[in-house]
Amino acid sequence: MSLPQPDLGVLRKAQRGDERAFTLIVRAYELPVFNYVLRLVGDRSLAEDLTQEVFLRVYQGLPSFSLRCRFTTWLFQVTKNRVLDELRALERRPRAVVNLEDIPPLEVVDAPFERIEAIDAVWRSVEALNVDLKMALLLRDVVGLSYTEIADSLEITLATVKWRIYKAREEVQLALGREGITYGADTGSGAAEKPAAIAAVAEI
Repeated sequence: MSLPQPDLGVLRKAQRGDERAFTLIVRAYELPVFNYVLRLVGDRSLAEDLTQEVFLRVYQGLPSFSLRCRFTTWLFQVTKNRVLDELRALERRPRAVVNLEDIPPLEVVDAPFERIEAIDAVWRSVEALNVDLKMALLLRDVVGLSYTEIADSLEITLATVKWRIYKAREEVQLALGREGITYGADTGSGAAEKPAAIAAVAEI
């Protein structure tokens, strides 16, 4: 589930300004970055713009990037900083209505009513999380970063990462429960476990 690192040779070439090598990096990571940003900002056009800006910053920062560091950790650190800047700016402007159909759905299983209603319920439960919880949850369960990578990307402690993901899953599970979404078998460990309604959620 972990996001792979780029080929070291390609990364070195990109650092030296090789546009073809950088294009390979963009192609490898553009979709994970876009999906992550889209679920944070809720607007497809804005997410596309922000994704382009993220990779522009990556291109500008590559010459000083240390090859001893994990590229994906740095990439999502850059992404986090750009998204937070945008969210702060959005708070100072009137908010547009988000079209839920623009959001790539999180997969739903065993829903007791129409699939589209269940998909909307899953997204609403994630969208309702505060940005700190949402970032941690999406980096783990959508992007596939390890807890250590998330801690480095968000510049927080490992313990804080684990708590935020625990809390996010708990809030999502409670919200889906109120909507009547079926989770599947109960493991007995409570809210720390993933709701079965969300695809690609790793166990803590």
